[in-house]
Amino acid sequence: MSKILSIQPKTLGLIAGQGRLPFLVADGAKCAGYRVICIGLADSAEPSLAEHVDHFFTGAIARPGGWMRKLRKHGVCETIMVGRVAKKRIYTPWRLVKYLPDWRAIRIWYWRLRKKDKRNDTVLCAIADELASGHIILEDSTMHCKEHMAAEGVMTQCQPPASVVEDIQFGWKLVKQLGQMDIGQALAVREQEVIAVEAIEGTARMIIRAGELCKKGGWTLLKSAKPDQDMRFDVPCIGVDTIESLKRNGAKCVVVEKDKTIIIDKPETLALADKLGIAVVGY
Repeated sequence: MSKILSIQPKTLGLIAGQGRLPFLVADGAKCAGYRVICIGLADSAEPSLAEHVDHFFTGAIARPGGWMRKLRKHGVCETIMVGRVAKKRIYTPWRLVKYLPDWRAIRIWYWRLRKKDKRNDTVLCAIADELASGHIILEDSTMHCKEHMAAEGVMTQCQPPASVVEDIQFGWKLVKQLGQMDIGQALAVREQEVIAVEAIEGTARMIIRAGELCKKGGWTLLKSAKPDQDMRFDVPCIGVDTIESLKRNGAKCVVVEKDKTIIIDKPETLALADKLGIAVVGY
């Protein structure tokens, strides 16, 4: 009698923060035939993400040992980490008491990061190295949402005016230098003058600040990847919320790096940009 072999689906781990991106990754992985095991970071991941994965667990932000145990229990090796986590939380008073870090977190912060800076790339690489020591390997975070990546050129029917084209040429080299220094991923420009620069507060709050500083509007947001962007984490993103905020705060154009920026819910985001008169450009 011939044996019927059952084919087990591949398993993907998902460490999820805030926003829509974890949903896109989960849905893309499921469509690709993966079984998805999700660690939703407490106070960050949306509970409704549980409906898009096979197993959902809540993980304390400062207890990566718990994430690793749950993922390994379900046979996970290949893992993606996406979604926003507010870095400013690590600078709050009494953070050791509030977050009760486990020994893995202490190893990351006081051993892997000992005598190193605490910029995003440094911290994220230290987390990735610690996960890898437990056989949890972080992969390219865009591998299951390639259809949402930014293309080259103007992606909207709405075209940027000539003055904005000059601002793009002026601002692009500056935003790339910003990324090289790992300070932030975005800046705002009008009439070839920098209005605002993103730092620890994130792009969303920087957009509001740019609107407050440039009451006459007509400014451009430029958002780029780092020169040696590690596609495992911190990939630049824009989405519907970005476009709505740009409109409220007087922007006329957003420029993102082609092939290295995720446009969350891309068709809906570009349609809204056209409706609101915001040009979206891949550079």
